[in-house]
Amino acid sequence: MSFSKGKIKRIIAAEMLVMMGSVAGCGASLAEQKVDISDITSPSQPSLVNYDYTAPIQTPKIYVDQTGFNIDSEKVAVFCAKELPESFRIVDIDSGETAYTGEVVKPIFDENTGYYFGIGHFNDLEIPGNYYISADNVGESYSFEIGENVYREAFDKACINYYINRCGIAISQAVAGENGHSACHTAEAHLQESPEVGIDVTGGWHMDEQADRNVLLGCKIVENLLLAYEMNEDVFSDEVGITESGNGVADILDEVKYEVEWLLKMQDAKTGGVYASALTRVDENSDVFLAPVEVTAVSMDTTINFAASMAQFSYFYQQHNPEFATTVLRAADRAWECYFNNQKAMDNSAAFKAAASLYRATGNEKYNEVLTKYFDDKDFLKNFNEDENILLGSVTYLSTNQEVDKQQCDVLIKALMKKSEKIAEESVKSDFLVAHIPEESNYSDFFADMRCLTITDYVIYNHEYTTIIENHLHYLQGMNIEAINLITDDTEHSFQDISEKQSIINNPQYDSMLILMMSVLEL
Repeated sequence: MSFSKGKIKRIIAAEMLVMMGSVAGCGASLAEQKVDISDITSPSQPSLVNYDYTAPIQTPKIYVDQTGFNIDSEKVAVFCAKELPESFRIVDIDSGETAYTGEVVKPIFDENTGYYFGIGHFNDLEIPGNYYISADNVGESYSFEIGENVYREAFDKACINYYINRCGIAISQAVAGENGHSACHTAEAHLQESPEVGIDVTGGWHMDEQADRNVLLGCKIVENLLLAYEMNEDVFSDEVGITESGNGVADILDEVKYEVEWLLKMQDAKTGGVYASALTRVDENSDVFLAPVEVTAVSMDTTINFAASMAQFSYFYQQHNPEFATTVLRAADRAWECYFNNQKAMDNSAAFKAAASLYRATGNEKYNEVLTKYFDDKDFLKNFNEDENILLGSVTYLSTNQEVDKQQCDVLIKALMKKSEKIAEESVKSDFLVAHIPEESNYSDFFADMRCLTITDYVIYNHEYTTIIENHLHYLQGMNIEAINLITDDTEHSFQDISEKQSIINNPQYDSMLILMMSVLEL
């Protein structure tokens, strides 16, 4: 037996593989076993062919969240087979005894695969422990836990990942493990368009393996994290383990502030426009942490998104540091003015989002005028469903303490509920209980759905929506066609077995949306 942070990895002896491989080939016990033909070829009877063959990794046909379930939460697994079993049993790993027996229900035939998919609920199993699921025709699942606050560790890892990706400071291996490093990119950067001009752009978050930093992406992440904090402040602690832990401010706000300080450096002092990115110029022989940095040109798209996220941050940070919050708000207004000196309100829907954030922070009528232009647009509701800038700006408008059009607020709430109901309907009909099955590791629609549902669940609490959000988390933690945990690497079958790039928390934007959707769950 081997143990990893409480998750039990069951290992089946090689002779059991030979005996049972054809019967329970889709069971978790055999999921990661490989057979080399050379091991079973008789040395006295050499093969005429030089075999070099490894059997493909097999995955279970019972899909379950490998992290597990909170004691009082709804619990579910997905079954897949040419002929579904009528029932399943849940086995306690420690005792080997059957702890629960349930029925496989709601069979759906999938024409693409030729398999039936069914659902198994086991809400009544509330005894803490480590388990796996077994059923005729499909074998066994990977193991999982039932306990208190089982999602907390994954949530904290998702939050601290931004600290690990900080640029400009040393990151301790005690926190980051092998990703720890000394202070990086501390030298003066240069403008791409004018290489003779130096600029200080130290700080911010690395966004990829090249250690690039991107303003537009940073702004979107800031907005997601601030939205999560606004809706579920109590789940964010001041003890995650970053440099600022224990300072009386939630660590997630400290983390956002670190990015905001870098974003301020990316604003051109003369025009108020905002440079698009800080690129690390790495060749195959250079150290990514020591490579020179090049700052790309000012972009109006970047500038207006900067205005939106800075205003949003200023609003939340006033209570912690009014002076810094005011500095940030002024930067947001300067970016706004720069944008409107070059483009019109309707040229970029981010202007609507920025107007909502600035109006909320200041109450200035010039921002409300832009909001009214968008509300009066005949395509507004269509854009509400298709454009995240319109959705997020609308949510900010609904949240403001400034004077608002109450009739317009009613329209927005109805549109939000209608959009969420559609997501709920699609989730219920899905083989894996999620509205959008990601294709080729593209989780944009998946997380956009969850952001919408999370917002609606906050505005008008609905237990059904919370369950759907939780089912989407189950999908990410193993209840998917590959039976792979895409969030943490301490369960039986994780992204580490395939590719680091498939990890959700290694994608900064997905990570922020994961934090947002998890913030509504019991942590």
